[in-house]
Amino acid sequence: MPNAKVKPTLVLADDHIGMLNKVVEILGEEVRILAKVQDGYSAVRAAQDFNPDLLVLDIAMPKLNGIEAARELRRRGLATKIIFLTVQEDLDYLKAAQEIGAGYVLKPRMSTDLIVAVREALMGRMFVSSTLTAVVPAKAE
Repeated sequence: MPNAKVKPTLVLADDHIGMLNKVVEILGEEVRILAKVQDGYSAVRAAQDFNPDLLVLDIAMPKLNGIEAARELRRRGLATKIIFLTVQEDLDYLKAAQEIGAGYVLKPRMSTDLIVAVREALMGRMFVSSTLTAVVPAKAE
C-alpha cells in the first residue's frame, strides 16, 4: 500500500485565467490547490480564509499588486510561504520580494523553476530564477 503523503496546500493568484491553468498543470501533482483568484485583494482574503502552506502571486494584478498583497499578509501576521511568479525582470521587485522573504520565479522559466521554488520554499529557503541571480549583487555578511 502506498504511503499516503499529505500534499502542501496552495493559493494561486494571477489575473490571467490561462496562467492559472498552466500553474495548476505544472503543480497539480505537488500541491493541493485551495483557491485560484485573479486579483491581489482576493489573494489576501483567500490566504486568510484558507491559511495555505504556500501562496503563488503574480506581481501585476488589479486591486492590489502582488507585492502589496504580500506586504498586507505579513502585516497581518500570516506566515504563509510566498513565491512571486512574474514576467518582471526588475531588481527593485526582486529586492521587495527578498525583503518579504519570498521566492521569485520568472514566467518564461516556470516550467523548470516553479516546482523547485515550491520545494525550496517549503524547506524555508528562497528560490530566485537563475536569469536574475546572475545580476543580483551578493549580500554582505
